[in-house]
Amino acid sequence: KAGLCGFSVSHLRLPDARRPWESDRDVTGTAPTEADYGFPTRIADALAIMIEGPIGAASFNNEFGRPNLLGYFRAFEANVGGKRYGYHKPIMIAGGVGNIRADQSHKRDLPDGALLIQLGGPGMRIGLGGGAASSMGAGANTEQLDFDSVQRGNAEIQRRAQEVIDRCWALGDGNPILSIHDVGAGGLSNALPELADSAKKGARIDLAKIPVEESGMSPLEIWCNEAQERYALAIAPEALPAFDWLCRRERCPYAVVGRIDADGQLVVARADAAAVDMPMSVLLGKPPKLHRKVEHLARALPAIDVVGLKIDQVALDLLRHPTVASKGFLITIGDRSVGGLNCRDPMVGPWQVPVADCAVTLLDFDGYAGEAMAMGERSPLAIIDAAASARMAIGEALTNIASADVDLSRVKLSANWMAACGVPGEDALLFDAVAAASELCLKLNVSIPVGKDSLSMKTAWRDGKEDKVVSAPVSLIVSACAPVDDVRRSLTPQLATDCDETVLILIDLGAGRMRLGGSMLAQVTQQVGNSAPDLDEPDRLAAAIRAVRALALEGKLLAYHDRSDGGLFATVCEMAFAGHCGVTLNIDVLAMDPFASDWGDFKIRPEQVAVRRAELALSVLFNEELGIVVQVRDAEKSAVMNALRAEGLGAISHIIGKPNARDVIEVWNDAKAIFSKPRAELQQAWSEVSWRIARLRDNPACADAEYARATDADDHGLSLSLGFDPAEDIAAPYIATGARPRIAILREQGVNSQYEMAAAFDRAGFTAVDVHMTDLLAGRARLADFKGFSACGGFSYGDVLGGGGGWAKTILFNAKLAEQFAEFFQSPDTFALGVCNGCQMMSQLHMLIPGAQHWPRFERNASEQFEGRLVMVEILPSPSLFFADMAGSRMPIANAHGEGRAVFRSEDDRRQALVAARYVDSQGRATERYPYNPNGSPDGITGLTTPDGRFTIVMPHP
Repeated sequence: KAGLCGFSVSHLRLPDARRPWESDRDVTGTAPTEADYGFPTRIADALAIMIEGPIGAASFNNEFGRPNLLGYFRAFEANVGGKRYGYHKPIMIAGGVGNIRADQSHKRDLPDGALLIQLGGPGMRIGLGGGAASSMGAGANTEQLDFDSVQRGNAEIQRRAQEVIDRCWALGDGNPILSIHDVGAGGLSNALPELADSAKKGARIDLAKIPVEESGMSPLEIWCNEAQERYALAIAPEALPAFDWLCRRERCPYAVVGRIDADGQLVVARADAAAVDMPMSVLLGKPPKLHRKVEHLARALPAIDVVGLKIDQVALDLLRHPTVASKGFLITIGDRSVGGLNCRDPMVGPWQVPVADCAVTLLDFDGYAGEAMAMGERSPLAIIDAAASARMAIGEALTNIASADVDLSRVKLSANWMAACGVPGEDALLFDAVAAASELCLKLNVSIPVGKDSLSMKTAWRDGKEDKVVSAPVSLIVSACAPVDDVRRSLTPQLATDCDETVLILIDLGAGRMRLGGSMLAQVTQQVGNSAPDLDEPDRLAAAIRAVRALALEGKLLAYHDRSDGGLFATVCEMAFAGHCGVTLNIDVLAMDPFASDWGDFKIRPEQVAVRRAELALSVLFNEELGIVVQVRDAEKSAVMNALRAEGLGAISHIIGKPNARDVIEVWNDAKAIFSKPRAELQQAWSEVSWRIARLRDNPACADAEYARATDADDHGLSLSLGFDPAEDIAAPYIATGARPRIAILREQGVNSQYEMAAAFDRAGFTAVDVHMTDLLAGRARLADFKGFSACGGFSYGDVLGGGGGWAKTILFNAKLAEQFAEFFQSPDTFALGVCNGCQMMSQLHMLIPGAQHWPRFERNASEQFEGRLVMVEILPSPSLFFADMAGSRMPIANAHGEGRAVFRSEDDRRQALVAARYVDSQGRATERYPYNPNGSPDGITGLTTPDGRFTIVMPHP
């Protein structure tokens, strides 16, 4: 029910931008020539991928209706001894976490004659080479195979299929689905035989019954295409009428394409001609084990050279590097509130700074139990030490998820492996990495039940007469998930500034080691290094997680952040950005030179001492060993340190600084300030990549406005000012009498916010009833049976006719429906609420709604982008029954839409419209300024009502 998304690409080349991380320098000393950049034009560059790829991922995610709460972004390219590493064949990882009822978690036995069904969209002549292309290096295959391998995903069809599946499992023991399989690589040729194989039986498939979009498709194309918005499932013949009813209600296409047969034979036929006729044991029997002979290649890498590097320049270059910098441009395009059960996303604090590394969701609308999800990835380290890279990826995932209320013994990992197998030396490194991951998980008692791999991470092409190859380093992306006992105990990186005196404590899991290999310092100075960070002592990691969770349970921790890309400096900066405050660090205890006691014997000159201290300071601030930084009250620091000592962590736990009120980030060493810059200046540098990409992709004026926020001293962020008591249950007196009026939770195909809407009305004393538009069209339900309806958010008809347009037209162009809605609106004792997509739909029914003649239509956001944000909304005095006694209240409300800009038909309509809610800035003023007003509506208008207050529409999701 919650999603994650990650990207790895080669270096971004932003126009007119500082790019300290780019260089043609070979880290082993050999400079490549210009010809090394002779890429064929058909290879998309990293910037194009990072503009277009995330939009495609977010658009599907938003329309499908799952919150995207977590992700990562890695930009990397290096030339090591003439061997080029990079992500010219980029990684895009998508995944998620959900939960399943125990009684629905196992496939059932399939009786002879069980029906095999394709649920979802039709097949197309597409995705035919996906399985093959994913197993080949880019450029190694024909161009036609590359195009044939392109798959297709229709989010709305997949949403409809998911609704059918949800209706089925909600029937419990009456679930008609006996077994289910996704359709991915290989298409139906993989999914249907595996369904049959799970029952140890055979299958008969009729190709003529498989829905296809294109005529003339060959049996192979029908059987093997990978159109993705489909599921394969098996049901008993007697369950078909009920299943058919559910599919028609959700407008989801399906087809009975075959049946289960006991003879163990797979027969795929069309017009009595068998395209496939073979024993299942041959198709899915155990193949012989694959044997590969691999060799390690010796590689001499120079150590990191920090001589002459200036902290000021390294700090700014590092904050501007895409891997460290703000990921805001990736986050705000995704819906992170749909479902209503999302407790923690990347955006933290009043200023919504994207620094959280752990996503947390609730299990239900009543309690505080939930799930946590985090990621870990340290791929550049694999060039130096593949085993260390794998251990560090797992370590990072665990230090990230430890910010939530989890128990290490209940954490489960998903391991996604990428490598350029076949490239000399890379197979051996992959073996090392997998073995290291396995050994570490055994020591930590953590399991990896699932994962995937792509072992062709190589791009090859011919430049004139010269063959070129770019290989990705062995890349392990770890996704960790775990049950959460209480989501309220989650910690974030936001520094608290309202708790009297506080201090920062570093738990240094590197135990004083300051290995710089593969670090961001190495990358921004065009180096790699020969000594990589590693998880040398797994027991210390486990102890640190135990200690953190125990201290959090006691309320002794105010903020939490892990040390990762960018080292201690980036960690502390991000904590300061979220808290909008300064930080004073003192690194004396971390920068103690192990050879300092010998200085007297060598009579080291003072200037040499200064150089040595500068080198140590760089190592302290920018090494990326595993570590945890926590904020604690000064009065409780002794208790916290005692708790850490009790876990054996005393020697590696250090008080390193405290917040300051001067809004300056400064570093002290040996009684000298070795670094000092305003927090706003550093935060703007950290935001630069996100700003530049947003400026290329979206409305530049909006990107500029958001970029300026970091230096806006008048921006006080989100706040809460209520004119009512939220603890008062105004429905209680009515519920006590047994009165629970029926309200229709109205949805159309593509709507995805019905569950949270039903939960809200349930708590307000109503009986919420799921009503699909097909119920009204078929006469199964009538609006006259309800006192009110609430039209929910989503993407009805994919918003292809404009937000809510298709939904409104199904009503306006159907005489019976139009009459039914008109009668409902005219009745004096009915009411309705439209939110987001429902708001857009109701605004287009204004001619049917008494008093709605001045309502606007809603068009594309001024930013020209989908906006998922938490924004300040003010409730204005109005007759709206939904906002009675709430006038003057200002509160943060979730916002998720691409077409929310109010456009009035005339200036007179704008003046006469009854506004019920508007966007305001942090000063409480109505605003058209982005991003406080995320869609550019005039005067901040985001909610309207009618003179009698019975009908209200709002764009944000209350």
